[in-house]
Order: sequence, then C-alpha cells, then structure tokens
Amino acid sequence: MSTPSLVLVQGPEAVLADRAVEQVIADVRVTSPELEVVTLRAEGYEEGALTVQASPSLFGEDKLIVVRDLHQAPDALQVDLLAYLAAPEESVTLVVTHASGNKGKKVLDTLKKAKALVLEAPAIKSDRDKADFVTNEFRRQRRKATGDAVQALVEAVGKDVRELASACQQLVDDTTGTIDADVVERYHGGRVEATGFKVADAAVAGQTGEALRLLRHAVNVGVDPVPVVAVLAQQLRQLAKVGGAGRGRSVDLARDLGMAPWQVDKARRSLQGWTGPGLGRSIQAVAAADFEVKGGGRDPVYAVEKAILTITREFGRDQRR
Repeated sequence: MSTPSLVLVQGPEAVLADRAVEQVIADVRVTSPELEVVTLRAEGYEEGALTVQASPSLFGEDKLIVVRDLHQAPDALQVDLLAYLAAPEESVTLVVTHASGNKGKKVLDTLKKAKALVLEAPAIKSDRDKADFVTNEFRRQRRKATGDAVQALVEAVGKDVRELASACQQLVDDTTGTIDADVVERYHGGRVEATGFKVADAAVAGQTGEALRLLRHAVNVGVDPVPVVAVLAQQLRQLAKVGGAGRGRSVDLARDLGMAPWQVDKARRSLQGWTGPGLGRSIQAVAAADFEVKGGGRDPVYAVEKAILTITREFGRDQRR
C-alpha cells in the first residue's frame, strides 16, 4: 500500500513523532529510491520557502517535504501551507508535525479534510506509559524482557523518553538472551534515579541500616539529595493510593490510578506492615525534607536521613505495640 501524499503526525511525544516521520520516509523510498527529503522548521521560516521547495524538480525526482512544528508556525508558514494544500504537487509528499494546541488549526482541519494520513504520537508521561513503551521497544526488536527488567529500567532511566529508548537499544545491542533485572542492574544500576529507588525501597521496607547506608553511598558518589527525596515521596504516595483503592485486579487498579500493574503489585507487597496514619506521618516527614533539601535547611543530607528514620520507625509500628 503506497503512502498518501499528505501525512499529519500529531501528538507531543517527540520520540514517537520522529519515528513516524522516519517510517514515512522509509516507506516512500521503497518506490522512490532517489527521493529528495527537505525539512522546513517553523522556527526561522522564511515566507515562500515551501513554495520554492515544492516546485517540480528539473529532473522530475520525487520529493518529500517535512514541515516541523506546525504548533509554532508563524503566519507566513500557515499561509504557504494552505496555498499548497489548495493545489498539491503530484511528485511531492508533504509531512506535517504538530505537537499540541490550537495554533495552526486551520491547516490541521484542511489536512484532515484532504484525507491526510494521520499518525499519532501520544504523550508518554506516567510510569505505566513508560513501562508499556519499554515493553514495546523490546518487542519490536524481537527480544524478551521480564517484567522485573522493565520495572528496573523505568526506575533507572525513566525521566526522559528519548534516553529510555536509547537504554533499550543499548541492552538489545550489547546483550543476548532474555533481558532480566540483573542485566538492567549491571548496565544502569548506578544511575541517580536507580539509587533513589534503592534507598526508597529499603526505607518503606523498614530497613533503617540499609536505607541509610545506600543514602550515604549515594551522597559520597555525588548524588544530589533532591531526587532521592522525590522518589521517597513517590513511593509513599503510591502506597497511599493503592492502600485506599481496595481490592481488585492489579491491571484494573493500575488503569484507575495511573500506575503500571507492577507498581500496584509492588505497593501491595510493601503495604504489609503499614497503616494509614503511619503513611500520613511519613509523607509529612518527606514533605519537610523536600523543603529543607531545596534550600529551606542547612544540612540537606541530614534532612533526608531524618525522613528515612521517620519512615522506618513508622513501618510495622502497630505490630511492635
């Protein structure tokens, strides 16, 4: 099936948008190996540039024009796009990207009315989205990865989707067989995000000595206390959300709570030994630490240690009475 001459890539996730554009170019090159690809960007666009680039080639080669960032397009680019769409060139494939917002809406409506192929690049924000993304990354590379490996990779590299994609590719390129949590730990276990999760896991499990040891090791190798506090807060919030959600399948709760199923399972395991009031006091302690590590206190490391001591003291508190 040939690619339509008009393509709209819409959605805010840059990694997915870039891949969609690359796939369109690859598809068109199947039938047009000598395809000329031109990229025009909204920023710095000069009036008439699209018209010039879309003009028929002297030698009749096919051309693909990528117009990037319609959501930031100046009036001149929008006017040129509307003029082109009124009389498209047969030898040109036009690909337009639009992240979000109402800017460029008339062009969007015109593209859709002209039956442009619409490719989606939805946002990848929640940990559940990122876990699904990682799972699909390995699947498209025909590699097996365990659920624990997916979890570990999201925890270690999950801040940036492009970096997450790169980490998946590295594991595919550099390893063989099934990708498990040990493999991820070997490659990414020393990262700042991974260190924060290790501290938090030990703290919510009531392991005072281990949590403090991991924190001091992290500080010694240059980890900032701020992301450690952020992970502590995230872990406790997840415990509170899952604890208040009642029973049900992990996959159903995950969908309702905006979490990944493995996060629900992990929280359920961690909830043994916790009470609602204990979680509340721990969350308050972490909020105080967050204020201190962001400039409100004199000793950020001590602030995190104090929060950890509160968390581990609250763990299993009722059982000790």
